[in-house]
Amino acid sequence: IPFTTTMKVLIGLNLGIWLLGQVILGSYFEIRISDYLALFPGKVLLDGAVWQLGTYMFLHTLQVSHVVLNMLMLWFMGAELEQTWGRRFFLTYYFSTGIGAAILYTLAVWLHAAMTGSSQNLVIPVVGASGAIFGLMLAYGILFGERTIHFMMLFPMKAKYFVMILAAIEIVSLLTNGVGGGEVANLAHLGGLVSGYLTLTTATFLKRR
Repeated sequence: IPFTTTMKVLIGLNLGIWLLGQVILGSYFEIRISDYLALFPGKVLLDGAVWQLGTYMFLHTLQVSHVVLNMLMLWFMGAELEQTWGRRFFLTYYFSTGIGAAILYTLAVWLHAAMTGSSQNLVIPVVGASGAIFGLMLAYGILFGERTIHFMMLFPMKAKYFVMILAAIEIVSLLTNGVGGGEVANLAHLGGLVSGYLTLTTATFLKRR
């Protein structure tokens, strides 16, 4: 798998912000950039913190596995998608799915709060590139659907079935954990899939025009 310049920059930014900005500044100097850059649905709509719709993608939890797995998936799928699409459309797709996931999550949380009267999820921060990663999974499953990959590194299956299984897991998790999703924002993951589909559909329509 090629380690392109785009992958180096994206992965470097994610790892750098995580290590320097979150681990070192946050844990040792108590400068918590997450308070300003993580996605807080309440702050987005009430305080106008619209930048959080994009900046949350470059933050992760302090668990090493969170950032490492996301970056591995970004490299594994992103590098091939970039080679197929070119850098410009790849970056357009990556950010549209990540930001789209944040928009859909924010709107859904606000709708849930309006219907239930509970504002708890409005103040729970969301971090991670997972929304965009799920968008990449969708595109990978469509373009390379017949390719065999190993689910959980053990079970060989076609890429399209891998994406379907992950989507089903997210839907079931959302139904069992609720809109907030506990420690995992399942709704944001599904938002990445939906945003990816909408982006690909729109790009196809414009290309045909």
